[in-house]
Amino acid sequence: MQILITGGAGFIGSHVADELLRRGHRVRALDNLSPQVHGAGASRPSYLHADVELIKGDIRDRVAVQRALSGVDAVYHFASAVGVGQSMYEIEHYTAVNNGGTAVLLQELIERPLERLIVASSMSLYGEGLYRAADGTAHEGQERSLDQLRRADWDLRDDDGRLLEPLPTPESKTPSLSSIYALSKFDQERMCLMIGRAYNIPTVALRFFNVFGTRQALSNPYTGVLAIFAARLMNNNAPFIFEDGLQRRDFVSVYDIAQACRLALEAPGAAGQAFNVGSGRAYTIREVAAMLAAILGRRVEPEICGKYRVGDIRHCFADITRARTVLGYQPTITLEEGLVELAAWLQDQAADDRVAQASRELASRGLTV
Repeated sequence: MQILITGGAGFIGSHVADELLRRGHRVRALDNLSPQVHGAGASRPSYLHADVELIKGDIRDRVAVQRALSGVDAVYHFASAVGVGQSMYEIEHYTAVNNGGTAVLLQELIERPLERLIVASSMSLYGEGLYRAADGTAHEGQERSLDQLRRADWDLRDDDGRLLEPLPTPESKTPSLSSIYALSKFDQERMCLMIGRAYNIPTVALRFFNVFGTRQALSNPYTGVLAIFAARLMNNNAPFIFEDGLQRRDFVSVYDIAQACRLALEAPGAAGQAFNVGSGRAYTIREVAAMLAAILGRRVEPEICGKYRVGDIRHCFADITRARTVLGYQPTITLEEGLVELAAWLQDQAADDRVAQASRELASRGLTV
């Protein structure tokens, strides 16, 4: 097949390209080589496979999208502005790229027959994950009040004030959109599934959890938390953590993400559905910071700021039952294994630590509590 990956020169897109090339497909990437991700004046990344045809262009540019779609059999739509915190003050940009760019792509796709459309969605659309009360009943986590957060009372409770226990979050959990980024990813997912159904384009949405691995944009302070921690540690600074560091997340290797993306192309029963793609395991942010510091040989304690960042949630980790059952997805890389490889890759990398600058941006707008 001839396959287009929008955002295909980025972290996840380039790994998916490798996976598809190994399966004998031809791959084209449409990417604007955003300075926030690739650096100023960026050219073709050295890690992008030589067999990938790269078209430099913006997902909002109809002419570039038309050119990229020429002769294509399937599309992976990964092009997005990424960052929960930044999305809360660059509202127009995030909406234009994520919502508007998806609209441009879909407008062109309704004129073309396509074997499959796969869109990168996000765990951020869940907001808080699923919880269990003391009596055993399931609760969908609700947004915490500002009064609670100002007291540094981070955990979710039931109506009687008892702690709720976090559970793996299934796809059936009602979305709770706590940031512009989350809203835009939900829109991307629903727009693609809706137009796919209307125009008979088999469409699959993959809800990525916290993806980590080689090729992450280390100097982007709004990227994945492990890349941000790495940039801090590489500059001899402590990892910077909001709240108390005990919030729990699901960290999934980019290789397992690439596996799920390939399966979404092949699985006959996948069309029309959304799937969680995670590891199925939960770690606290504090644990992950300590693991990465130890592997990198840095003896430094994380900086726990005790503040809340607007748009953040307490706990969310994946129930991957549906992906296992329908796609045949099975995570193969543990967090520990993935961090060892990440640390080895970091030895030859440089990173600008821009976390303090990003934190000031948020604080100046009242987006930290």
